[in-house]
Amino acid sequence: MATAPTNTNIRVDLHRGDGTAGGTRNLDPNFFGLEPNVPLMHQVVTAQLAAARSGTQNTKTRSEVRGGGAKPWRQKGTGRARQGSTRAPHWAGGGVALGPKPRSYKQRTPKKMVSLALRSALSDRAAQGRIALVEAWSFDGPRTKDAVKLLSSIGVAGKVLVVIDRDDDNATLSFRNLPEVKLILVSELNAYDVLCSDWVLFTEATLPGGSAPAAASAPAAEAPAAEAPADAPEAPAAGPDEEDDQ
Repeated sequence: MATAPTNTNIRVDLHRGDGTAGGTRNLDPNFFGLEPNVPLMHQVVTAQLAAARSGTQNTKTRSEVRGGGAKPWRQKGTGRARQGSTRAPHWAGGGVALGPKPRSYKQRTPKKMVSLALRSALSDRAAQGRIALVEAWSFDGPRTKDAVKLLSSIGVAGKVLVVIDRDDDNATLSFRNLPEVKLILVSELNAYDVLCSDWVLFTEATLPGGSAPAAASAPAAEAPAAEAPADAPEAPAAGPDEEDDQ
């Protein structure tokens, strides 16, 4: 199961709280640059939906149904089939044979699988250009019109997953009345909700892995000309003492 990023240059437009453009940011490739692992996402989402089942279904067996304590007729001499109770499964009003009972549908899912499924889902949305980023919420108070205006100004439409922090009270109250918007805490972000949404809206405070300003591509500078190597120093002339030795 490969987890190395396949795309290390993922950029997203940054918007201010009023919806105006605020530059470009680079996303963390460990969260937004992976190759989506579809079988893993399917397994994790299936386990999440199974764990959400209450599992409280219950049917009564013949021993739990009220009545049926008396033998309906005597064993022999009536010409009918022998019966011991009117609450047997083949009787109307009788118990249920092999019916569902309360149970847990939870599946064990390792934490690394859950984490990789979330990162695969985020990478899939980033590859489609469906990640939106806002510097910070600028709501003066809870006002749904301001939330609609913000979504319209940044070009977000359809089902939107808004990732908020616990202290974003004005944003919570502004977005919660919109039928196409789902609010989720950054600590509860999961693969299922990401895959069910057309857009995922983050603030810089809730963005997984953080962000960095995108550096502008500068032209390549010319390499300086190589300097000519300095001439090797000449050997010193032999002194008179050295000539006599020779």
